[in-house]
Amino acid sequence: MPPVLAAVLIANPLEPAVDSALVMTAAQAVIGAEVRMLHGGVAAEFLVSGETDPQALRRRLQSAIGRAPVDVAVLPAEGRRKRLLLADMDSTLIAQECIDELADAVGLKPQVAEITERAMRGEIAFEPALKERAALLKGLPAAETIAKVLDERITLTPGGQTLVATMRANGARAALVSGGFTAFADDIGRRLGFDEARANTLEIDGAGLLTGLVSEPILGREAKLAALKELADAQGLALEDTLAVGDGANDLAMVQAAGLGVAFHAKPAVASAAQVRIDHGDLTALLYLQGYAEQDLVEG
Repeated sequence: MPPVLAAVLIANPLEPAVDSALVMTAAQAVIGAEVRMLHGGVAAEFLVSGETDPQALRRRLQSAIGRAPVDVAVLPAEGRRKRLLLADMDSTLIAQECIDELADAVGLKPQVAEITERAMRGEIAFEPALKERAALLKGLPAAETIAKVLDERITLTPGGQTLVATMRANGARAALVSGGFTAFADDIGRRLGFDEARANTLEIDGAGLLTGLVSEPILGREAKLAALKELADAQGLALEDTLAVGDGANDLAMVQAAGLGVAFHAKPAVASAAQVRIDHGDLTALLYLQGYAEQDLVEG
């Protein structure tokens, strides 16, 4: 017998499009499935038996709902609740790219942002691109500039605190793994309730100025994948028990290796290669993918 599949419809809570009419429309593509509302207006799931092609099922549902601002994901119903979360930071847990905001302090944001975009799309290698961008920051007063960016520029992606709090309340461990910088990752990780945060380190000279260098080894694509495997091993978990989320090319290896890999408002190459793509929902979407319902959510 084929495994039971969970087909999940998810909208952004600010645009609650998963209403009864949409659910009834979608149900025509999965006749006989068990329907469960996870969060009124925001998320619903269909438990489908007898399907052997998850992607074909996803295409049928997507066709059924048309252009509704709703994400559609199909995944095995068994083992959906994951016990380890690895999350990217920039443009995932926060809305910004920290290095672009630092560059704005020296009037170089457009140049740096263009390099960032190309690196995240996978058009250029991550490590040399990071070094090139960091070099442009040489001479900035580290503590003052970083504090100003954190206070004035950085905004948390909605749903992040609830995602981490709910998973941790249900026995999972949460790690922030960023190709950005510890000066930001440590702060964001604390604010969101992560168990730990890993990132790159900007070097600072004796006068408190950025040197333009990044400490080796650089945490990039392969290091994120290694972190996933290391943390899973440390918890005695199989990779099937893990969830990884990110948006850029340097996240793709860990996203593809995780038991549930999610491309979150991601660059096209990442979104097309990931098991699940979230283009509309906020970070609570990752909870609905795991079968959590509104009453299960824990506020951070």
